[in-house]
Amino acid sequence: MQALIFDLDGVITNTSAEFHYLSWQRLADEEGIPFSREANHRLRGVNRMESLKRFLNGLKITPEQEADWLRRKNAYYHELLQQMSPADRLPGISDILDQARDAGIKLGVASASRNARAVLAKLQLLDYFEVVGDAYSAVNPKPAPDLFIWVAGYLHTHIKQTIVFEDSFSGIQAALHAGFWTVGIGEDEVRHAHLRYQTLENVSLQMILEQFEQF
Repeated sequence: MQALIFDLDGVITNTSAEFHYLSWQRLADEEGIPFSREANHRLRGVNRMESLKRFLNGLKITPEQEADWLRRKNAYYHELLQQMSPADRLPGISDILDQARDAGIKLGVASASRNARAVLAKLQLLDYFEVVGDAYSAVNPKPAPDLFIWVAGYLHTHIKQTIVFEDSFSGIQAALHAGFWTVGIGEDEVRHAHLRYQTLENVSLQMILEQFEQF
């Protein structure tokens, strides 16, 4: 394998995803819109305009309101982001990144978030990655494979020699559609990945690579 590409929320950190939920919930409370953690689950892995569409759930607002609501939600998120630190890395991710770097394997991030670089900087992980693909990097968001292909192209790696780590159905779907090897993090939502782990805690890169050798 030449490269590993990681989604951000749910793979590298969960705190960012929690901040997104809290920001949407604050906006919903201010505007009197029903919202919950269950509703927030539908917003995972998509860009901000699609997130707003799902957040509205059929409610019609003007383009000016759309812009204002997105601005406010992003401001709330950035307020919360100031709390983030390296302690918010998910268990196991630091070891895998260190092992990959020691082995000369290239590393990239492919996230639907426009704040991916800011989050990685707070986690003190930005220097690990040769490229950070975000909402600015590709026109078509997941489940389209464009973002993963863009990151792999930047890394100059072949798709069949690259592993994508994802925690969402749409992310695994996008990676499989492009032909990447996939590691799903979580439960049934990522059951269609080549390999699946509940978490990366106590999972080594060598363990992952040895399992892929069996395919």
